[in-house]
Amino acid sequence: MNKGGANGSHLQDILPMVTIGMILFEGMTQLDLTGPLEIFSRFPDTKIHLVSKTRDPVRSDRGLTIIPDTTFNDCPQELTVIFVPGGPGVSRVLGDEEYIDFIRSRGKATFITSVCTGSIILAACGLLNGFKATTHWLSLDLLKRFNVETQNSRVVIDRNRVTGGGVTSGIDFALTIASILFDEKVAKELQLLIEYNPQPPFLSGHPDVADESIVEKVKAERTEMQKKRLEEIDSFILKHQIT
Repeated sequence: MNKGGANGSHLQDILPMVTIGMILFEGMTQLDLTGPLEIFSRFPDTKIHLVSKTRDPVRSDRGLTIIPDTTFNDCPQELTVIFVPGGPGVSRVLGDEEYIDFIRSRGKATFITSVCTGSIILAACGLLNGFKATTHWLSLDLLKRFNVETQNSRVVIDRNRVTGGGVTSGIDFALTIASILFDEKVAKELQLLIEYNPQPPFLSGHPDVADESIVEKVKAERTEMQKKRLEEIDSFILKHQIT
């Protein structure tokens, strides 16, 4: 993919303002949203819309409440980036046609993006058909239910679809977006500014490197949750006659 567009030019050279719509919903994982937001908010000449049905406060899965500043009705039709976080609240979104219809209606955004299980929402909206994508490692098989070609990567770029893996990958994802919209120099400056220099205390951040016993324990503790999500996805697919 040519970073910045089909002709290799950067969006800042084409558009006077970058416009980003970040979707909020009850039960989202706040770091899926706030990690990228921290970086997006430092972009030059950029307007960010925190979008939900209403401007009522939205409670994340861990209790942090975030206040939207834009409703579905107020959100610009043309967005540079539409972004969807993940979290337990994905289940609620799958059952809410207003969310599905709204996200689908912004499917002509220059870049369609997500972090974690937000890609399941994009897939449910038909916005990942024919694209490669990623999601949280626990949910790769769930994303495949939508016939999406999944990749077990921290960030996946496929043309104008950019998806991040689980939770903390949102930082890598947002820096990648910075390099696409602007250039690598801008992304590197932002990385330095926020002192993003990961040195985790344990080598346990992904099944590829974690102890097998820990991986199995984490998977076992979430078996019922994943089973329920699978049922919800299959029900959605059946209802919407997705093949």
